[in-house]
Amino acid sequence: MDIKCIYVSVLLVVADGLDVRGPSGPLVVPLGSSVVLPCYVDELLLTEGLEVEWRRTGSESLVHLFLDGKSQAQKQQQDYQDRAHFFTDQIHHGNFSLRLDNLRAEDEGQYTCAVYSQQDSGETVVEIKIERLLVSGSDASVSASVGEDVTLNCFVDSHIAPEHIEQILWKKTDGNIQVLLYQNNQALPNSSDERYRDRVGFFTAEIPKGNFSLRLKSVRTEDKGVYVCQVFAGGLSASATVELERLGLSSLHIAVLIFCFVAGSGAVLLLCCLIYYRSKNTVTSSTIWNLQLSLIFFPNFCLFFAFVFWGLTEGFLHETITCCALYILRPVMLITALPCLKYLQGR
Repeated sequence: MDIKCIYVSVLLVVADGLDVRGPSGPLVVPLGSSVVLPCYVDELLLTEGLEVEWRRTGSESLVHLFLDGKSQAQKQQQDYQDRAHFFTDQIHHGNFSLRLDNLRAEDEGQYTCAVYSQQDSGETVVEIKIERLLVSGSDASVSASVGEDVTLNCFVDSHIAPEHIEQILWKKTDGNIQVLLYQNNQALPNSSDERYRDRVGFFTAEIPKGNFSLRLKSVRTEDKGVYVCQVFAGGLSASATVELERLGLSSLHIAVLIFCFVAGSGAVLLLCCLIYYRSKNTVTSSTIWNLQLSLIFFPNFCLFFAFVFWGLTEGFLHETITCCALYILRPVMLITALPCLKYLQGR
């Protein structure tokens, strides 16, 4: 009778199979990090005839396989090669956990750990949940005076290491202008549009903290608008927007306006004086000559200095040189053409 009871008990144990254990709940892990998928038994198993198989639940995707006393990396699906690893020295202790590196968005889901010994078998299911990519910017718009430096905020969740970020692109939505690109763990200033080149950069010491805020130097009036910080990591993307508005005028802008006003009003005043004195026969020709020269030189010199100050704040070098040369050569051209006036009058 006792022998029969023992025999039935053994059959029940065999029928129940191996007690393979896993985590009590889903594993919530950040994108780009590593995670250990627990799978173990409380009893010691011989490695001879032991097979441990990790698969995606509900599919034929083989994540990793332990067979014939060693891991079979060559049989892994390509997506998991060099990313999924057993703790080989722990397998004979009943630890069949799997380490999965460089987590991607598509790694989210359920995994089945199936253990087969010479007599028994069992399995457990482990679920991975990926923390989503979160990017934040400024809650309020940013304002600055022209000529000042300004910071446009962009923060990436600190759980994502910079080396796992594929690309960060700052661009201005108006005209889809590329402001600055971060790729391969470095900023690429040469990729910036000409109007932002040598004026933008990251705070390098803050990048490990997930701070990819943009520093914009010597703000110009044309910089006003909406900027987007686009982040790409692990097949995911997210963005944050920052608006730059209320740009005040600098002292150089005021100087430009003054020179333009003086050039226009001065030209009108000199022209009126010239017309008036020409109508009076008592005015000497030297006075009229001086008025004519003043009408030629004075507005051009004022506009020359206006474009110099404009170039220091807003313009590009080639624009400044072209406009300044125009207002210097114009009076020279008119003076050179003076000898032809008598010929034209005669004709």
